[in-house]
Amino acid sequence: MEVQFKFMMKYFLYILACFFWAYPLSAQLKNSIGMEMVQIPAGVFYMGDKGLGEHYDEAPLHKVRITRPFYIGATEVTNAQYECFDPKHKTIRGKSGLSKKDDEAVIYVTYRDAVAFCEWLSKKEKKTYRLPTEAEWEYTCKAGSYYKYAIGDGLPGVSQKRQEHVWGVDTTINLQVKMTPANSFGVYDMHGNVEEWCYDWYGPYYSGEQTDPVGPSDGLYRVTRGGSHSTPATYLRSTNRMAMIPEDKHWLTGFRVVQADMPETRHLPVKDLKYQDVSQQNYQWGKPLDKPFFDEPVIYVKRPDCASQVPFYNHNHCPAITWCNNGDLLVIWFSANDESGREMTILGSRLKVGTSVWSEPFEFFKVPDRNMTGSSLLNNEDGTLVHINGVEAAGTWQTLTMTMRTSNDNGATWSRPHLITDDHAMRNQVIAGTFRTKEGWLIQPADATPWNYGGTALHISKDNGLTWIDPGKDVKNDFVEGGTGGSIAGIHAGIVQLENGDFLALGRGNNLPGEDMLERMPVSISKDNGLTWTYHASEFPPIDGGQRLVLMRLKEGPLLLVSFTNHPFRLDKRKKGMTFVGKDGIEFIGYGLYVALSFDDGKTWPVKKLMTDGKYRFMDGGAWTGFFEMDETHAEPRGYLAATQTPDRIIHLVSSKNYYRFNLHWLMEDWKAIQN
Repeated sequence: MEVQFKFMMKYFLYILACFFWAYPLSAQLKNSIGMEMVQIPAGVFYMGDKGLGEHYDEAPLHKVRITRPFYIGATEVTNAQYECFDPKHKTIRGKSGLSKKDDEAVIYVTYRDAVAFCEWLSKKEKKTYRLPTEAEWEYTCKAGSYYKYAIGDGLPGVSQKRQEHVWGVDTTINLQVKMTPANSFGVYDMHGNVEEWCYDWYGPYYSGEQTDPVGPSDGLYRVTRGGSHSTPATYLRSTNRMAMIPEDKHWLTGFRVVQADMPETRHLPVKDLKYQDVSQQNYQWGKPLDKPFFDEPVIYVKRPDCASQVPFYNHNHCPAITWCNNGDLLVIWFSANDESGREMTILGSRLKVGTSVWSEPFEFFKVPDRNMTGSSLLNNEDGTLVHINGVEAAGTWQTLTMTMRTSNDNGATWSRPHLITDDHAMRNQVIAGTFRTKEGWLIQPADATPWNYGGTALHISKDNGLTWIDPGKDVKNDFVEGGTGGSIAGIHAGIVQLENGDFLALGRGNNLPGEDMLERMPVSISKDNGLTWTYHASEFPPIDGGQRLVLMRLKEGPLLLVSFTNHPFRLDKRKKGMTFVGKDGIEFIGYGLYVALSFDDGKTWPVKKLMTDGKYRFMDGGAWTGFFEMDETHAEPRGYLAATQTPDRIIHLVSSKNYYRFNLHWLMEDWKAIQN
């Protein structure tokens, strides 16, 4: 009997242990809309991580005390639960092919949508429902563990299959809650499924012990946590920090709720958003030079000092440039290890008036853990600077939204970023080259596809950036000689308005055959404000990977094209180099970066000049360009170009790493000598 009793007791304890493993000890309750709430005990934990590389914002590791227990949703809010509050949401179930069923996590909700749901539920239940603070979220996620994931060093198989680097949207994903094991607190889906809005404004961590922290008192982005489907697993770690513009919404983000009063903790100080000391004295531009001017090219992309804590990666590319009313120049570009990576940030540098050395880089714009491909800058000439940038839902640059900011203090501070496109989609990859038409409209080109071919979209604002339209987005393209379409032929296009009000554009890709049947850069013309375009071959050679042109109207009147004679690695079916004529009237073949001028709105381009003063230089073009030699017949072989012209008529050109400045007299020097 004693042996049998011991056996029965062991069996009972085994069954009891299995029960508590499957159903953790945390208290649970259900509210009136069927939401399971799990009680999380008060406690102490260490928040953050070492902060290595792109995850620098996870440091410093600091001790956090959660003084009161709280209830948190066992799962993310589902479609059925959210639609008790907002029945209209049912009309967008399945948008992007995801989240169709009642028990799948709700998506396409803004921060304000999530807060409004909590306010509605609080009134309904007569209890305080809210979003979790970032500290509450991480404390719940870790559940006493300090591994990368609360459930160990890796994710279970069902999660691993959903954590691939996805271009666009994977419509095969099931967002059903509780598909992976709960952590030891009994909370599901803390690693993946969908990202989750948190209460806090995003800001830097502070060292030292904190009690019930609630983040900074203000900011630009609201924290999201947990990562999502279609995201590499490193972004699903317990300590990984993400954030979004509060008005943003997409297929990766939902939320879960907490039932507890808000901690009475004071907010942390707000980080100073002023980038550096910037003069606010208007500069008196001198009279334009009446002689040729070409200055020694210099590097503007520099590696910052480690002590600056400015994130700087291996690949620096895709610039935009403008002038400021205080006489400074401002240039921005992206810095990344991978062009499709989430670590990508937008850096800036400033050339202060009267100096010849660009400043150390500073972080100009970054939505945490979002790819930031595509930037533009414009001086409105009324004291306002305009910055437009792409922001991805995740990594890659296929499903971008476009954001806009303005500055009225020469770029020292900027307005809050706001979305100027309705959704994350193609046709939103911002290109440097924003300009204002004679009617006062803002024009912003943006790549229509993430690929080398597929054209450029034209975004127009007729109310100074408040609202935007993409006139040709529903028009099918036929990129052939004499064909029509709703997009400009070629990506990375430069656009100008002609004297008669039409638009003319030149782009990369979608090449057309010239009279000699060699490929030529395509010309696109729109006579209906970007609704439709017609195409024909230009006289210029096409460009390709690692190359982007500039097309702009100079203040003196002529059209300026800056492009490349050929691609250094793709010369099949193309002539090597171009024929130029020196001031002595002798023809020569030149290679690389050149400029061309048109005095008749693009009908002819009589002036063509290689971008060199003939001096030998060994240079570094950065990004995809690398090292090259400049001399009488060779200029920079490739790079992404951007340009601006200051009121003193100096043209300022940047490639992926180098800065050139020159004037119209220099461009026309050789041509005038021949004419005379």
